[in-house]
Amino acid sequence: MQQKKITLVTGGGIGIGRATAIASAGAGHHVVVTDVLEREGNEVVEHIRATGGSAEFMLLDVRSTPQADSVVRAVEETHGAIDALVLNAGIAHRVPLPQLSDEKWDITHDIDLKGMFRVARAALPHMRSRGSGAIVCLTSLMGVAWGWNEHVHYSAAKAGVVGLMRGLAMEVARDGVRVNAVSPGFVETAQLASEEHSLGREGIRKAAEFIPLGRVGQPDDVADVILFLASPAARYITGQVIVVDGGLVVTGR
Repeated sequence: MQQKKITLVTGGGIGIGRATAIASAGAGHHVVVTDVLEREGNEVVEHIRATGGSAEFMLLDVRSTPQADSVVRAVEETHGAIDALVLNAGIAHRVPLPQLSDEKWDITHDIDLKGMFRVARAALPHMRSRGSGAIVCLTSLMGVAWGWNEHVHYSAAKAGVVGLMRGLAMEVARDGVRVNAVSPGFVETAQLASEEHSLGREGIRKAAEFIPLGRVGQPDDVADVILFLASPAARYITGQVIVVDGGLVVTGR
């Protein structure tokens, strides 16, 4: 019997990460769900196992280099390899410019950008030595097409993700490793529904009115694209940003 592909998802406890973990398990992968949210991460694993899939949870704070190194090493030692790495962990906190301290800037960048680098850096040596692997980074429309009022730190970090992805893609391409990014538009998650930090429920309703496809995205809409980029079907794609926004960018809004 062919060995299951091993997919590691950061921020896999909720939202797009959760949907990606479930979709990957549905495709027959063994999924390593990582998050700082232990309860939510374990619930995802329980859901996957209850529906016949294979998964495990590992606690991972992407701000910690020792944790990132330890988790990746443990997965490689247990399973032999990481076939697909989905770098999804992130935060988006509304902070008006006068209150945007060095600390608040650094926290966002430490999670949303450097956190991706830490996990990728840990996983890439083994991927390169075996000559295969796929990495998918989560950026945002706010990092590739728009600015976002009172989210300067977030927009800058997500723009940085694109640079990180492209730099990695060039450096590891000849080693058989592909690196791409997905840029979601408005996706109905707890983050987007937050009145404090994002659109809120009324904002989500209004957004659906001007999105060409007539609705706000669902986490599954993004997860399916991530799954494609991590699969052999995307074998000739690297260094690219795939926008998943229901046509929003095309409107020029």
